[in-house]
Amino acid sequence: MNILITGGAGYIGSVLTPLLLQNDYKVTVIDNLMYKQNSLLDCFSFKNFTFIKSDVCNFDEINSLIPKFDIIIPLAAIVGAPACKINPALSKLINEDSNLNLVKNISKNQQIIFPTTNSGYGIGEKNKYCDENSPLNPLSDYAKSKVKIEKLFLDNSNATSLRLATVFGVSPRMRLDLLVNDFVFKAMKDNYLVLFEENFRRNYIHVFDVSNAFKFTLENIKNMSGQIYNVGLSSANLTKLQLANKIKEHIPSLSIHSAKIGSDPDKRDYLVSNEKIEKIGWSAINSLDDGIQEIINSYEIIKMKANSNV
Repeated sequence: MNILITGGAGYIGSVLTPLLLQNDYKVTVIDNLMYKQNSLLDCFSFKNFTFIKSDVCNFDEINSLIPKFDIIIPLAAIVGAPACKINPALSKLINEDSNLNLVKNISKNQQIIFPTTNSGYGIGEKNKYCDENSPLNPLSDYAKSKVKIEKLFLDNSNATSLRLATVFGVSPRMRLDLLVNDFVFKAMKDNYLVLFEENFRRNYIHVFDVSNAFKFTLENIKNMSGQIYNVGLSSANLTKLQLANKIKEHIPSLSIHSAKIGSDPDKRDYLVSNEKIEKIGWSAINSLDDGIQEIINSYEIIKMKANSNV
């Protein structure tokens, strides 16, 4: 398969791209390197790798490239509500308009594997799991854009949507603004955490397992096309307090303070079922403990760099 990954030098793409190359896929990455990252340097040793420094909003160039590929994985995005809030116009251009361009220009013979977010569930029914048929209630502009584009891709009948849990773990293009990574880094740096809305629940998944889910989808594209799959670590549907206490198991000196005054602008609160994709043979293999420990182990390196989308 000949695969195009937009934003392939980002947090997920920097793990996914080498994984696919190691499995003999032909991979082209388009990325504007807006964070000045060099996370794909090791990929240039693969003959099947091509890198194009460009922007997904350069529609003329993108449209000239689209017909050359069997599969397109559109990772390019301004990710997360805080990052989108900084520049709403740019976020709309990248998160919506560039994907609308793909919808209009891909053929029926091509496939899209679209990474969306299970934050589209917003606030789930208390103690009830959200599955792929649950109503969507996106709270942020970021989640609303993802829900909108997911529907358009699926209406085209040649797309698979992966609704990703909150990602954690070490990547060559590291991010510290994701909840698990952020909490572990703060615990190491400050030795305390302040929690707002400590009982809000979320699902989590390691960045390698996300990449493996894309690979699994490629291997099963005919059977999975046209469908939605929640992709998360089923043992990690945790409240913020449960997450903090899990981190404390690794950093016993950590002090956890539950704030009674103030609130978190992020109101997401949901349980997620990953049963659908697990029934067809995929499951996460990296535990939350694995991710926490690897971030602790990498602390001396990652603290020297700005690793955030905000």
